[in-house]
Amino acid sequence: PDYPISILDDPEAKKYIHGSAFHLYGGKIDALTEVHNAHPDKHIYFTEQWVGAPGNLKRDFVDHISKLIIGASRNWSRTVLEWNLAADSKNNPHTDRGGCDRCLGAVTIDGNEVKRNPAYYIIAHAAKFVRPGSVRIESNLVSGLPNVAFKTPEGKKVLVVLNTSTTPQVFTVQSDKSTLSTNLRAGAAATIVWK
Repeated sequence: PDYPISILDDPEAKKYIHGSAFHLYGGKIDALTEVHNAHPDKHIYFTEQWVGAPGNLKRDFVDHISKLIIGASRNWSRTVLEWNLAADSKNNPHTDRGGCDRCLGAVTIDGNEVKRNPAYYIIAHAAKFVRPGSVRIESNLVSGLPNVAFKTPEGKKVLVVLNTSTTPQVFTVQSDKSTLSTNLRAGAAATIVWK
């Protein structure tokens, strides 16, 4: 977080900056909050994280739901993006300056065949229900069940929750006068929507 903070600390530079963009190839996701706390008037964007070919759905799913969908959102990010939407079977296309030959798209398109890769399932947990205009709302952090909640423009509430423990977890979601008890197997995520 030191680099964006040092730039934003310069009043002359700050007036030309809308916000800071982050990737998570090193460091910790809570660095976004450090930048937000130093300059709450500037936006935070999470703009890239790759899934390496050939992909490992179980490992990539848990890691990216935890750090990106939940972690980036809980740490002030206005966006969460994976590496690429679509690539061919050779992980192309690339620019004329090169590119990542091991980075999977959310889908691989090979002729008429479409293969869904880990990023497809990761993003699907939020993108289908957390639509543009949604805002993050408060939710309690529970050990072994990281989560993030949103309110949509239509007034629905959305909770994305991940079970990071090695055993199934039973938990309760309470909102206003509504209560839902449910369970989640180890390593699984759920998206819960209610009005």
